[in-house]
Amino acid sequence: MILTTTNTIEGFKIADYLGIVTGVAINDQTLASGFSTSKYYKKLQDSVDVVKEKAFQSLTENAKALGANAIVGIKIEIELTTTNYPMVSVTGTAVKVMV
Repeated sequence: MILTTTNTIEGFKIADYLGIVTGVAINDQTLASGFSTSKYYKKLQDSVDVVKEKAFQSLTENAKALGANAIVGIKIEIELTTTNYPMVSVTGTAVKVMV
C-alpha cells in the first residue's frame, strides 16, 4: 500500500478514485500527572506514536476494503482530549494506481 500526503504519486498513474477513507485511534489510558515536564512530554510522544500507528493501520484496512492499493492526500490530526487521551485521526483518498 502506497501512502502519501501528496495528491499524486510520481511514476504512477491513478486509474480510479475509490473514496475517502479515515482511520481514528485513541489511547484510553490517561497520562499520569506528577511527572516532570520532560518525562510527561516523552510519555505523551510515545503514546501519540502508538496511537498514530493504530490510526494508519485502520486507514489502510479501510482502503484495502475498497480495493485500493494506495492512499493519496493524507491529512493527520492529533488531539489531546480533555481527559489527556491522545487521539489521532488520519484521512485520505483511496485510489487504485497502475503499477
